[in-house]
Amino acid sequence: MKITHILCLVLATCVAVPANAQDTTANVDAPEVDAPEVGPEVGPETNLPLPRYVSLKAKEANVRRGPSLTHRIDWVFQRRDMPLQVVAEYGHWRRVIDRDGQGGWVHYTMLSGVRTVIVDQDRLPLRVKPTDTAPERAELELNVIARLGECEADWCELTAGGYTGWAHKSVLWGVDAD
Repeated sequence: MKITHILCLVLATCVAVPANAQDTTANVDAPEVDAPEVGPEVGPETNLPLPRYVSLKAKEANVRRGPSLTHRIDWVFQRRDMPLQVVAEYGHWRRVIDRDGQGGWVHYTMLSGVRTVIVDQDRLPLRVKPTDTAPERAELELNVIARLGECEADWCELTAGGYTGWAHKSVLWGVDAD
């Protein structure tokens, strides 16, 4: 499958402040207060963490330049179950990126919460247990999409082609190290 990617830019308003500017609003008599701990960012629509991984529910999904039907379609994802990372939300739209860092806006009905990963190593051994010495159950080819099960520190349980087993997390796209 060959996809031609079109680079899209998102414009943001920035304010430049000179490095030598002084804060004239500071109150030198104010008591010191520790800053509150900042938790993970959550989406304004779903209240789910951002970024997060999802998968493509449909066989085809339009990837748009902006979050509405009036925005131009830049390309079409054509691989059901492909893992994607949601990085922003706006109404019924989700800004997603693929493993190449390319992305755009996709309607939320095209996405699923079912977790999948793409294998980034050819002939990846799928092992019976999460250890390097465990027997191999199968080998997965480069770019295979597998359903993600539970994960441990360095290993994840995968299901692909009727086989279930464990693989190193470091050679999978669609799951973070933590």
